[in-house]
Amino acid sequence: MITITVLIAIVGLVLVLLGSSVRVVTQYERGVVFRFGRVRPQTRGPGLALIAPIADRMRKVNMQIITQPVPAQDGITRDNVTVRVDAVLYYRVVDPVRVAVDVADYSAAILQVAQASLRSIIGKSELDDLLSNRERLNQGLELMIDNPAVGWGVHIDRVEIKDVALPESMKRSMSRQAEAERERRSRVITAEGELQASRKLAQAAEVMSQHPAALQLRLLQTVVEVAAEKNSTLVLPFPVELLRFLERATPADVANTEIANTAIANADVADTEIADAHVADAHIADADVADADVVNTDVADTDITNTAPISIPTPRAEPPDVASPPAEATSGAGVRDNGAAQEAPLHVLLRQGPSRWSG
Repeated sequence: MITITVLIAIVGLVLVLLGSSVRVVTQYERGVVFRFGRVRPQTRGPGLALIAPIADRMRKVNMQIITQPVPAQDGITRDNVTVRVDAVLYYRVVDPVRVAVDVADYSAAILQVAQASLRSIIGKSELDDLLSNRERLNQGLELMIDNPAVGWGVHIDRVEIKDVALPESMKRSMSRQAEAERERRSRVITAEGELQASRKLAQAAEVMSQHPAALQLRLLQTVVEVAAEKNSTLVLPFPVELLRFLERATPADVANTEIANTAIANADVADTEIADAHVADAHIADADVADADVVNTDVADTDITNTAPISIPTPRAEPPDVASPPAEATSGAGVRDNGAAQEAPLHVLLRQGPSRWSG
C-alpha cells in the first residue's frame, strides 16, 4: 500500500516536471531561453520546445511585421509654414536576442524615435516637398528611424507620410495660386493657338495672292455663312487694296482741306467780330438818342415851369331862351370848358413863342 502511494507521487511529480519543461512556440514566434538568468545563444524555433524545469525560463518574441501609427506632429517647415503631419511605420524584429536583452520595450522606443524623426524631417523640408515630393521624404525618414533601431534588433521596412494638414489661410492662398497657374496655362495655350492660326493664315494669304479668284470665292463663302445665321444682315465687301490706295492718296488732299477749313473758320470769326462791333455801335447810338430825349424833356419842363401866367378871356353868356342846365352839370361843364379853353391856347402860345405871351 505504501509502495503504491509512493509510485503515484513519483509519477505525479514527473508529470508536473514534464509539464513545466515543455513549451509550444508558434510559427511567427521565436523563443529566447534564460538559464539561471543568463540568455542562451540558441533560440527555440516553432514547434515543441523542451527546457529545464527549474533552471530555464523562456520568452517568446513576435517576428511578424508590426504596423505602428505615428501621432500627428506639429512643426514649422523651412519656409515658415505651420503644418501638422502624421505617418505610419512598418517594422519587424530580426534579432530576438537583442530585442529581449538590449531594450526593455522596443515598440515604445521605435514610436518615440519615429515622432522625433518626423518633426526633424518637417523642419528640414519645404511645404512644396511635403506636398509633392513625399517619396524622398519617406526614404529620409526611414533612414533616420532605422539607424538606432538596427542596434535593437529591429528592421524598419517602410515609413509613409499619411496626411499634411494646412491652415485655412494657407489653403486659400494655395487655391488662388493654383487658379492663377491654370489661368496662365490657358493664356499660353490660347497664344500658341493664335500663333499657329496666324501661320496658317499667312500661308493661305500667300496662296490667295497667287490666285485672286480664291479670295473672291472665300468672300462669297463668308457671305453665305453670315446670311445663314442672320438673314436680315446685308454684307457689302469692300476691297482692302482700295483702302490702302486711299490712304496713300489722302495726305495731300487732307492738308489742302485742312488749310481751306482753317481759312473759312478765320473768315467766319472775322465776320462775327465785325457783326458784334456793329451791334455794339448801334447800342451805343440808341443810348445816346435816349440820353438826348431825356435832356430835351428836361429843358421843356424847365421852360413850362418858368412861363408867366396867361390871361384867358371868359366865354360869353348863353342866350336867355336856352334852358340852363342844372347847377352841378353847369359847374362840371364849365370846368371842362375852361380846361379845354386853357389847353388850346396853351399849345398855340407854345407854338407861337414867348413874343405872343406878353400880349
